[in-house]
Amino acid sequence: MTLETFLQQLANGISLGSLYSLIAIGYTMVYGILRLINFAHGDIFMMAAYFMVFGMVNFSLPWYISIIIVLIATIALGVLLERVAYKPLRDAPRMSIMISAIGASFLLENLATYLFTGVPKGFPDITFLTNSVTIAGVSLSVATIITPVVTIVCLFLVLFITNKTKIGMAMRAVSKDFETARLMGIKINRVISTTFIIGSSLAAVGAVLWGSKYPSIIPLMGVMPGLKCFIAAVLGGIGNTTGAVLGGFILGMAEIMLVTFLPALTGYRDAIAFIILIVVLLVKPTGLLGEKVTDKV
Repeated sequence: MTLETFLQQLANGISLGSLYSLIAIGYTMVYGILRLINFAHGDIFMMAAYFMVFGMVNFSLPWYISIIIVLIATIALGVLLERVAYKPLRDAPRMSIMISAIGASFLLENLATYLFTGVPKGFPDITFLTNSVTIAGVSLSVATIITPVVTIVCLFLVLFITNKTKIGMAMRAVSKDFETARLMGIKINRVISTTFIIGSSLAAVGAVLWGSKYPSIIPLMGVMPGLKCFIAAVLGGIGNTTGAVLGGFILGMAEIMLVTFLPALTGYRDAIAFIILIVVLLVKPTGLLGEKVTDKV
């Protein structure tokens, strides 16, 4: 293997890990607040990709206008999902909310199949992102280069919101003790809506960058990335934002390096994520940066 090939695969691994990280933040934030695994999060990511297709292809809008519309539409979808599928079950057993999340996931997948058909659609060409540049003899798309930068910026923005703002203080209080926060006058509904707004907006950004690298859009495209991003959140310590980003980077690198150094195992690329999940649950169930939580009696 040449040095250029290794650097190419290294860049691809960092870029893929960054995409996983963006989506994993949404998983870990919702879990931190509601103790809920939002299985429909990957399908919100899928819908964001379709919104981009319709904005640029069907309505011939410029890419920068389309991205703004995609952000607004995806946030609206995420908040609507929370209000319809999760809010009525807020005081129900946790299993009921999980079943609702799975049902919401299937609903979005079948809705997308009905509205957009199951025929793959091509993601619109955003020239700004698909242009190639050569660095140290390695040809990389602009999307590959800027994805890690966007991820790190988004991470610091989320950390600033959660650690330095009033709504962030409320989010941390709710994550520590839901009932006590409610009794102290914190507006629970506002906190939860804000969490879904942040998670959905990151899913929208991830969908745009993902479509620029993998331009085939189908109704089930969010299933496997969604599962992998959930695994990334568990790997880093679900409920920990920095851990979710770290887990995403590790998972992306593991996938690409498996294909690079063991090409005979290319068909098992998706399996590596689940192997990592099993190992983490056996060795360190709280994840790399997760904290052990004692259930109150």
